[in-house]
Amino acid sequence: MAERTDLVGVVTQPDRPAGRGHKLTPTPVKAAALALGLSVYEPQRLRPFIEDIRDERFDLFALASYGKILPQALLDLPRLGALNVHPSLLPEYRGATPIQTAIANGDTETGVSIMLMDAGMDTGDLVLQERVGIESGETYGELHDRLAFYGGELLGRALDLASAGPLRRMPQQGEPSVTKPIRKEDLRIDWSWPAARIVDRVRSLAPQPGARASLFAFDSLKLLKARVYQGDAAGEVGRGTLIGKDFVVRAGDGAVVVDELIAPNHGRETGLQFAVRAAVQR
Repeated sequence: MAERTDLVGVVTQPDRPAGRGHKLTPTPVKAAALALGLSVYEPQRLRPFIEDIRDERFDLFALASYGKILPQALLDLPRLGALNVHPSLLPEYRGATPIQTAIANGDTETGVSIMLMDAGMDTGDLVLQERVGIESGETYGELHDRLAFYGGELLGRALDLASAGPLRRMPQQGEPSVTKPIRKEDLRIDWSWPAARIVDRVRSLAPQPGARASLFAFDSLKLLKARVYQGDAAGEVGRGTLIGKDFVVRAGDGAVVVDELIAPNHGRETGLQFAVRAAVQR
């Protein structure tokens, strides 16, 4: 896309502390832009930045996961408008967590929308939209990366359309829904939930920030991978049981196999490893 576009600059979030050493680390967008020899802007505040670039001539802005709401004064600068890449089939799942919400709800399909931004929250007219299936067992991290690829391809098509003439605008159709940022309490798993709901919540939060659950003497296990147990849960599963090599936990309407997790003060391990270690410690 950068090769066939006159890209005059990239705006991204400032460097943030990361890792155990809290070393200032650039965003992946900044790293990629510098590798391409592009100008990079990292405004702490957008309104002063608007004044700095107000006299520049822009054809089009393209936004993806920037993390801030753009003021209307900024959206008004480019001649053709501002495009946004949103990982849902708008107007479904507007807002902050469309991918996580789709997985947590057990959806089997989502998509990518390219829209022209307005002052609302993901309410602008659509330019392009493409459906994408959600694979069985797919986690947030895996689906995020797939949708990022599709989003890049779709944005490239939108830029080609913009270069050929005015973009065709399609008002969003259907019942809107809005997602919210993930709170600490949203991470908690309740073992009385149906097994499928537990598995979907684990998938929606993996690999980060990770679903949290209590088992044995552990109050904050981070669950990374789980699946619905296919055996007779009522007959053989307790509150954390080894069945063969599977670590199985009773749920509200069945049971869940915990395949991978992180216990406090431990690294990533399989459910089998955790269950054997926990049995020794008890």
